[in-house]
Amino acid sequence: MTMQPPAPARALVVSIHDVSPLTLEPVKTILGELGGLGVHCTSLLVVPDHHQRGNFLQDKPFCDWLLARNGEGHEAIIHGYYHQRARHPHETTWQKLMTQAYTAGEGEFYDIAEDAALGLVTKAQQEFASLGLHPRGFIAPAWLLSDDGEQALRKAGIHYTTRLGNVLDLRRSVKHDSASMVYSVRSAWRRALSLPWNAALFDRLKANPLLRISIHPPDLRHPKIWRQITACAARAVKDRTPTTYGQWVDEMIKSA
Repeated sequence: MTMQPPAPARALVVSIHDVSPLTLEPVKTILGELGGLGVHCTSLLVVPDHHQRGNFLQDKPFCDWLLARNGEGHEAIIHGYYHQRARHPHETTWQKLMTQAYTAGEGEFYDIAEDAALGLVTKAQQEFASLGLHPRGFIAPAWLLSDDGEQALRKAGIHYTTRLGNVLDLRRSVKHDSASMVYSVRSAWRRALSLPWNAALFDRLKANPLLRISIHPPDLRHPKIWRQITACAARAVKDRTPTTYGQWVDEMIKSA
């Protein structure tokens, strides 16, 4: 893996995960509040057929909304296809931990084979293209991406992906280290741990050229979580430039 090149500037990427017709209303609220803080562009992680409850192309209001946000400078990213992984027979304890305890059955690309991954990614690309959108990024649900899945992204011509701890430029095989802030809100103990963990991570990343804040729609329902997210975003925009993953990766290439 090539060493990380110098970063061009201090940047902030706020990504909104699990964007689909199922989550459109809370996502609209999230974007409105972020805009009020000065975060006017985000990376929108769109699930084409969220939990197999309806392909996004079947929802014209959602498609119109997505196209409008793209026109404003937000970025659409492919976020899995179904955002759902069926349990497999004879799973190891580690597989159960990662796909059930860690991500509640949503690690769709965790141990996916290359052919299956390529089929889902190219299907998503074709569906986005039918709207006139051509996402350059793919981010696996819960950032769980198998090696075969990564190879499929390269074959599909995807420019970049991210994992929890880094951004990977697939064109040049350059990994940019940057841990993402992210909250787990499925239980009270997870929420209680998320607050000090992310507060400490925010402070630790002050010197990092890229700050990543990852938001999921359920975060909005928990006042303490949401207050910390918006407080961190408000602090970050004072000395960082909001951007998207695609724009940031492009700038990194220019500066190399």
